[in-house]
Amino acid sequence: MAEFWALLPVWVQDMATALLLLLPGLVIGLVVLRGYAPGGLVRAMLYRFRGANLVFVLLIAVSVAIGIGLTAQERALRRGSAQAAEKFDLIVAAPGSEITMLLAAVYLQPTDVPLLDGETYAEVASAEGVALAAPLAFGDSHLGAPVVGTTAEFVTHLSGALAEGRMFQRAEEAVAGAYAPVGPGASFTPAHGHGPEAEEHGGEAFTVTGRMAPTGSPWDRAILVPVEAVWEVHGLANGHAPEEGARIGPPFDPARMPGTPAILVHADQLWANYALKSRFTTASTMAFFPGTVLAQMHGLMRDLREAMSLMALLTQGLVTVAVLSGLMILTRVFARGLALLCAVGAPARFVLAVVWSYAAALILSGALLGLGLGWVAAIGFSALITARTDILVTATLSWIEVQLVAGFISLTLALALLPALAALRRPVLADLRA
Repeated sequence: MAEFWALLPVWVQDMATALLLLLPGLVIGLVVLRGYAPGGLVRAMLYRFRGANLVFVLLIAVSVAIGIGLTAQERALRRGSAQAAEKFDLIVAAPGSEITMLLAAVYLQPTDVPLLDGETYAEVASAEGVALAAPLAFGDSHLGAPVVGTTAEFVTHLSGALAEGRMFQRAEEAVAGAYAPVGPGASFTPAHGHGPEAEEHGGEAFTVTGRMAPTGSPWDRAILVPVEAVWEVHGLANGHAPEEGARIGPPFDPARMPGTPAILVHADQLWANYALKSRFTTASTMAFFPGTVLAQMHGLMRDLREAMSLMALLTQGLVTVAVLSGLMILTRVFARGLALLCAVGAPARFVLAVVWSYAAALILSGALLGLGLGWVAAIGFSALITARTDILVTATLSWIEVQLVAGFISLTLALALLPALAALRRPVLADLRA
């Protein structure tokens, strides 16, 4: 049986799991409603107490939406952050915190880090198996967008062919990210630093010649310039001998290269990345896989998600208890009608079916509404996170959310038998006199 299950497509397994979770509720419904059709009475009860019913449905919907929103949002954030780091195979930097350098080099978070000198860059660039060794020089900004010095090869590696215009070919030219605040044809002067404290570099202007295709990462808001321009703007050598004129791009002269905070390394073969990581993990250099560090961060997020999911389940449990208590009270409100049914000869099981169906209608309505509310909330939070972090976060519903709702429905449908059984135990004569 286990082998047969393993051979099934993933979507079939997910669907079967959702149906199995929903099965107990369906069985209870079939047993309770067998031979009876209480639909007319249930509709009348729903209309008669529509105000209280609406409150119960909203309570259930909110509790379900919290759980749905948490799981969908965490998955979307994990997928978006992984996509943003997809092009960063290996990063070489000065020894320090891998997380700090990951945030700086991949997610462009402003930070002060030491530089690697020209000799170290030359050693990395000339290492066996290296197809691309791109310096990343950050620290400047324009209108809140980071200005990063690098090479044309890195721009191509990051986004492929440009969506508009052409690549920079001179030190005073730039390429804008897909959503950068400048576009082809515009000129700008970068500022040193980020935020209100940033100070504009005097007399240094760049002309944007092209725009990258969207990458789904913070680099979509960045402005990329030749790394030589960043060095020159800060009054440093440009990495080339004077007789080379205004040439940009590698190879760089190690003696004239001021240094770079990080080097993006792309190997020509997958196995070479591991050899390069081992080679450049030394006392003077730190090499790490951004994907590995990101996986560790996702592990922390998973722990947080489990804690939040537990809180959501506790919330759902408390709401379920509150709803069932409310149903107990409502059964007292329409106790006289139920007693009248018993007095005219209605079987006790019919009364049970009426009360249970009434509770089931509230539960199903609240659960389905909560599924939709959770999805909408996740989409809204995804848009907010994308705007704040520039990481493309897209929330979608999956079978995980469907399974959560299915399990919640079955549990609450089973608990709905309690107010139904309580209604049967009420004294008929006393309720009729009331």
